[in-house]
Amino acid sequence: MSDIFVLIEHRQGKIRDISFELLNCGRKLAEKTNSNLTALLLGYNTENFVEKIKSQAHRILVINSEVFKDFNSESYQIALSEILKKETPFITLIGHTACGMDLCPALATQMEFPFTTDCLDVDVVENKVKVTRQMYDGKLNAKLIIRENPSYLFTLRAGNFPSEESSLKTEIINIKSSVTEPDYRKFVEYIEAVAGDVDITKSDIVIGIGRGIKEQENLSMIEEFADNIGGVVACSRPIVDADWLPKDRQVGSSGKTIKPKLYIAIGISGAFQHITGMKGAETIIAINKDPNAPIFNEADYGIVDDLFKVVPVLKEKVMELK
Repeated sequence: MSDIFVLIEHRQGKIRDISFELLNCGRKLAEKTNSNLTALLLGYNTENFVEKIKSQAHRILVINSEVFKDFNSESYQIALSEILKKETPFITLIGHTACGMDLCPALATQMEFPFTTDCLDVDVVENKVKVTRQMYDGKLNAKLIIRENPSYLFTLRAGNFPSEESSLKTEIINIKSSVTEPDYRKFVEYIEAVAGDVDITKSDIVIGIGRGIKEQENLSMIEEFADNIGGVVACSRPIVDADWLPKDRQVGSSGKTIKPKLYIAIGISGAFQHITGMKGAETIIAINKDPNAPIFNEADYGIVDDLFKVVPVLKEKVMELK
């Protein structure tokens, strides 16, 4: 089989986390299909990027041009279509991000590749390509067999593969490109969203709260507990809808995806929209008085009891340990 390709996504001079997840997925596919993994890197002053992903792929194809300093789907499509026509990879993986969603439909149409978006997993079984993606607003995980074709293109959802170290011997290949910035679509500027006082995506310990805290006044108890264990407070959508916490604290499909070392879900039932955003946590602890709450299906540890009894005891035990 031909190579597995992964597009490296970067923003503001940094490789985005989704790229390392894609590389991990790509390595597993390459090993299973007895093929090589190739990373595609389009950027400007790419030496630092190359250093970050060296040893993560068998090859890195690099286009170093000021045209690719910032993302422009039109320029990317022209450059990638030229590479894909020449290289004819078996599977190309791109992140299901704003950039990926902008680029991939037109690219797949141009290349006439079978194309599936927002995949949770990609696999090859008995020479058939299969993907897992959610249907019916996430109520069902469907495993789909993709029609046979020499090449495929998929976007992969963030948070479904961990970022893992690798020690592959990497060949770096620099490619010349004549692509210029299109006159009809230009990158103007990058405007950073207004940051809140807490970035829940950077914390190792996150305390998530849901409807179970009942009233806004009870939020102070959770915040004190989070302070005691060195964590930050996040929430499910109902808390944001009630204006108890700002939007940038929401975890889930319509909020942020987090991968902390520890996630404690307090009074959260575990709707699939919320699970989507936190299932990548290393350890998940759930506290809920309903033993049938879906959150327990994802939790490593569960406490079935009233959170107003449990949290004060946990806080007391933490203080004793300190």
